[in-house]
Amino acid sequence: MSVPTQAHRHDKSLVAASLAGKNGAVSHTDATNRKNLFLLIQLRWLAVAGQVLTVLATEYWFDIPLPLAEMAGVVLFLVGLNIFSLLVLRGIRPISNTQLFVALIFDMAALTTQLYLSGGASNPFVSLYLLQITLGAALLTPRFTWILVAAASACFVFLIFLFQPIAIPHHGGSDLLSLHIRGMFICFVLAAGLIVIFMTRIDRNLRERDAYLADLRQRSAEEDHIVRMGLLASGAAHELGTPLATISVILSDWRQMRTLARNRELAADVAEMQAQIERCKRIVSGILMSSGQARGEGTIRTTIRGFLDDLVEEWRTSRQPSKLEYKNDFDPDEQIVSDTALKQVIFNLFDNAQEASQDWVGVTAERQGDKLVISVRDRGPGFDEGILAALGQPYMSSKGRPGGGLGLFLVMNVVRNLGGDFSARNMEQGACVTLSLPLAALTDGDDREA
Repeated sequence: MSVPTQAHRHDKSLVAASLAGKNGAVSHTDATNRKNLFLLIQLRWLAVAGQVLTVLATEYWFDIPLPLAEMAGVVLFLVGLNIFSLLVLRGIRPISNTQLFVALIFDMAALTTQLYLSGGASNPFVSLYLLQITLGAALLTPRFTWILVAAASACFVFLIFLFQPIAIPHHGGSDLLSLHIRGMFICFVLAAGLIVIFMTRIDRNLRERDAYLADLRQRSAEEDHIVRMGLLASGAAHELGTPLATISVILSDWRQMRTLARNRELAADVAEMQAQIERCKRIVSGILMSSGQARGEGTIRTTIRGFLDDLVEEWRTSRQPSKLEYKNDFDPDEQIVSDTALKQVIFNLFDNAQEASQDWVGVTAERQGDKLVISVRDRGPGFDEGILAALGQPYMSSKGRPGGGLGLFLVMNVVRNLGGDFSARNMEQGACVTLSLPLAALTDGDDREA
């Protein structure tokens, strides 16, 4: 199947796509922040479990008395904070960078309180501040990160001078040093493991966000490219209108000439020429309508089955294919407002299939849930692997002529702006192109009949 050479789009689709792109960037940033907040919630659950285990081991294994009531209060505070964070996460309000910063500040306050109750800066778990700073560097803006560093440093200094000492049972100096080293080792393993786990997940979230933004930039460039082509097509259509009208007038005058009327062959040729001129004028009008120059003239309320049947019949009459197998299995039917741009896109695919396969073209339309699925098949040589690999990129064509390859590029953008999917694949004989369009994109809520 070769690449179609023309497609047109409504200005309304371009504006909608632009707005969707801007809103999409904001919503995806919010989605990334939500993922990161969920990671902080998971980390907080691990902190709760770790603190409970550490307190129990210290109290009952090492026989070191701790203020259990106060420490339990801190744990309950973290549990309540997590429940509140889950409620925020399920809400519809966007998650900002400031909220992530506040969440880390609360975690730092809880850690500082626990360290205050258990020996202050001499507690080997004081190095967990570095874990929170590392997470802040990955999640927050530089300004918030440095504020977090300053807060952690202030907490550390505070714990040097103010803390509740713990009553450690009498041991030799070497035993105390060994106990402290074991605590430092446990803290090191815990911090290292959590940093690897959560930094990997945070990095994945950030890479997904960057990839999405890069895709939005690519789409924006494609939109600009299509707008320029639409303006060029509209200008060319306006310029072609005058010479076509002139030729039509001349041909009408010729048909009134007696000399030409006596020559049946010449009269038939002039009639054919006039018919082709009228067809060119209809094509020019369609270009102007698709570009918004004749808005409202091509809007027709119909049904999907009727739209497709009329479209196929019009293409069959104008192109006269050798053999067209058309099967319309869309059921139940749905009312729509016809779209000139969509009609032109489907025409392009039909033309494309006919160029690749002069003897046979197959068209199937069906309903899959809330989507309209149109498949166009041919028995030609199929797509080159390079074209399939770069499907929808401009100027990727097997026709070998300048300016070719814009068809699939335009088709994919029109379908994408309607919220649909476009795919192409090679078959045992020929190729198949499939359009999948949501029914909601083909209807107009203000115009639909009850």
